Amino acid sequence: MPMTDPNHHQAAPVPVGDVVPGDPPVPITVWPLPAPEPDETMSPPMGVRLVHNLTHRSDLIIDLTTGPQLARAIISAHRRGQSCSASAADWGQDRAALIVTAWPLADSARSAEAFFGQCLASLVRGGCVAVLLAHGDPIRPVDVVIAAKAAGLSYLQHIVAAHRAPTPGNRTQLNIHTDVLVLTRPHGGGDQNG
Repeated sequence: MPMTDPNHHQAAPVPVGDVVPGDPPVPITVWPLPAPEPDETMSPPMGVRLVHNLTHRSDLIIDLTTGPQLARAIISAHRRGQSCSASAADWGQDRAALIVTAWPLADSARSAEAFFGQCLASLVRGGCVAVLLAHGDPIRPVDVVIAAKAAGLSYLQHIVAAHRAPTPGNRTQLNIHTDVLVLTRPHGGGDQNG
């Protein structure tokens, strides 16, 4: 039977792959990227991937990270960047398409929920917060998601950065170095200034 037959009705296949349970489930994506240097938030290729995958030309990106990698990616991709401290009370008047931060926050005495509340207020509708965590602590990502949801953000995607790409058919364990939790400001709800 040809695929273009209008009477051909077949149920969609059950999705197979990794997801983080939730409502709705969150997809997990693997990015084969080098690990960051000591005392830096990300590698240069991580900065490039975040900027190109989560923003468009001339979008504003708020950089709360350590190291020049994200700033270089922002300039190279013709985005607008604003480097700030995560503990600053104000990140500027313009709303951002993307906020990138390391976790845990290095210099903030605020609660995680208060921090994510500031992120929510600083994002355009549909904008994202990328939270970068060193891989290893299974509880920390859960704490981040709980605090972000309490502040009004939605958990959109989980990215794991590994030293190499997974090989099809090979079930070896990946050497993961960074978890990236992508949170988003929902399109509906909230104030009308988005």
